[in-house]
Amino acid sequence: MKNYLRLFLVLWLFQGCSAQKQSSQLIDAEMETIISESLGYYLYFPEDYEDRKNEKFPLLLFLHGGGESGDSLSALKSNGPPKLIAEGKQFPFLILAPQNPHKKKWWNTRAVAQLLDTIVENNRVDKNRIYLTGLSRGGGAAWEMAIQYPDKFAALAVICGMTPVPYAGWINKKMPIWVFHGEEDNSIPISESERMVNRLKGLGYDVKFTRYPGVGHNSWLQAYSTEELYEWFMKQERAD
Repeated sequence: MKNYLRLFLVLWLFQGCSAQKQSSQLIDAEMETIISESLGYYLYFPEDYEDRKNEKFPLLLFLHGGGESGDSLSALKSNGPPKLIAEGKQFPFLILAPQNPHKKKWWNTRAVAQLLDTIVENNRVDKNRIYLTGLSRGGGAAWEMAIQYPDKFAALAVICGMTPVPYAGWINKKMPIWVFHGEEDNSIPISESERMVNRLKGLGYDVKFTRYPGVGHNSWLQAYSTEELYEWFMKQERAD
């Protein structure tokens, strides 16, 4: 079933008259702007979710790549955890997989964060065991969310994503990180992940780095087929 969340972000821009003008060309005012975003999403529940009514479950937030963007929600089933679910794989945690509606725009991470908060509040989710992962453009968005919301996630796994190296130190130092990248990636070169991993390790972060020799941009095929990744997620819990 296709669900939508409409997000209204109120941004304040300061531009209107000040009490003391220093220049006739410079004014100081404010204007309220409203940005609206509609996000379709899949939400997966573990097989025993309804049987364990007194328990809270971990949740994995998955952000897809550019090829799955648009308005066809079924496109999400072509890669990552949604593909594995469609093939019959069972997971021990909830999986939230939103869709970026814009073919040629970056993820609206503020919208994703509000969607995530809404799902968490309306389901039995353990807030200390929220995991984050993404591939390609979604991998870049996952790095961005780890920086913007450092106290939200218990673990992060990024596959071939663009990296915000200068802001590496903003990530929660207590959060374990696992990075995957193909050595022959011509879309987002492995040097992106190498620089980020080296920066994080230099700052004392707990980072695992898996390189795939001879593999191009689609390193997510191997990464999300790695059963150890999901076992690793399940071992992580956010430390206050």
